[in-house]
Amino acid sequence: MLDVGDEAPEFELPNQHGETVSRSDFEGRRLVVYFYPRANTEGCTTEACGFNDALSQFEDRDVSVVGISDDPVDDIADFADDYDLAFDLLSDEFGEVATLYDSYGEKRMFGNTFDGVFRNTYVVGPDGRIEAAYEGVSPDGHADDVLADLEPADIAH
Repeated sequence: MLDVGDEAPEFELPNQHGETVSRSDFEGRRLVVYFYPRANTEGCTTEACGFNDALSQFEDRDVSVVGISDDPVDDIADFADDYDLAFDLLSDEFGEVATLYDSYGEKRMFGNTFDGVFRNTYVVGPDGRIEAAYEGVSPDGHADDVLADLEPADIAH
């Protein structure tokens, strides 16, 4: 995991509409960057809908939200459409950005080993530095936990 105070790595990735989104697009405001393993799976849907349901509360705090997975653009487009997600989902097909954020690597499931995205979240401050890091989060209620942590002036995990 990146540490609180580290410079958040820059990224440029396509969103669900095929438009390029970069970290620098959010300079001067906070940004929640959450990494999720796979679009349209139970846990990832729970997490995405949690952020979507709380989106107006994030916006009230001048905080943007982006979700990043290694799904192709077509898959994240379908996912966003299926659940009316109102924030950017970004496609990191080769895990390059997730790797920069220590959120990609070897995983095991059902006896198989493969490379994939870890369920981690970062809050990037207006200055581009990590303000909070959440490792291996549980999807249910995670957006509410992040939102609650944004209320105090200083946050760190």
